[in-house]
Amino acid sequence: MDIWQTGLWIGAALVAFVVSERLCKALIPLLHRLKFGQTIREEGPSWHKAKQGTPTMGGLAFIAAVLTVGVVALLIGEWWRPTAVFGGNYATAVSIIAGLLLAVAFGAIGFLDDYIKVVKKRNLGLTSRQKLLLQLAAAVIYAVAMYMADATRIYIPFYGMWNAGIWYIPIAVFIITAMTNATNLTDGVDGLCSSTAVVVLLFLLVLCRAATGHGVLCAVGAGALAGFLVWNFHPARVFMGDTGSLFIGALLCAVAFGLGYPLLLLPMGIWYFFETLSVMLQVSYFKLTHGKRLFKMSPLHHHFELCGWSEKKIVAVACAVTAVGGAVALALAYL
Repeated sequence: MDIWQTGLWIGAALVAFVVSERLCKALIPLLHRLKFGQTIREEGPSWHKAKQGTPTMGGLAFIAAVLTVGVVALLIGEWWRPTAVFGGNYATAVSIIAGLLLAVAFGAIGFLDDYIKVVKKRNLGLTSRQKLLLQLAAAVIYAVAMYMADATRIYIPFYGMWNAGIWYIPIAVFIITAMTNATNLTDGVDGLCSSTAVVVLLFLLVLCRAATGHGVLCAVGAGALAGFLVWNFHPARVFMGDTGSLFIGALLCAVAFGLGYPLLLLPMGIWYFFETLSVMLQVSYFKLTHGKRLFKMSPLHHHFELCGWSEKKIVAVACAVTAVGGAVALALAYL
């Protein structure tokens, strides 16, 4: 890493922050006029009813910031220092471009889901089967592209880099669908999903080292989400919707797979894992005990709410847990 690379990352992050924050400010009144307000489900905490009508689909703002600032930063970096951004090889270029397209595809799936909820007034949006099929299709296309580019190296802690070959495809599809649905579940408290994602992206940025292009994706992602947080932190004036939460999960996967560290998403995204595990345990326990509940409510953030935690406290604890997980991931990466 040198001053030029650091400057590119910091500059991209700052510009992405400003663009995202300004776009959010402009988008909120537009979403109000279009009546794109969040519908609060009956089974959620009762005090969430106060959030009824808060504009949703705000993820469009930080997605636009990531794409515009990210593409410009990548092009400027490649022009200023040829081969530095894309690594001068086909595999790296494919991993960056395919990664951006993966994030866009998942954002589009989320947008379709939000559109059906908000405009068509179907509160559950896409059916579970429809959403899963679309996610699998996007993940398979990405995994096949990476396989064709021979970008199939995966770091295994205590072992080193492993060329997964054809096994890369099912591994990538499983991790991508799991991670994106986990970030989607986490988006239930003001600022929770966006805050934890910023922490994960900063730890991924440390892992980028000489991978300038993937570092740009981390930097613009963190900057854009920080800009969004200005309007999404409690009390939120806009929600990201599935549009934003699915995009976030796919972006984290795009960077992790591009660097060869997808397995480190488990410690880095440990909070997302806890959120998903809480849902799985709740459903299983409910069925086994014929109606009893293991948690007061799932996902996990709702359990803590019902235990009396404020939304700000939940976000702070989640970020701290994520930071610890990120530190563990870095230790595993440098073993």
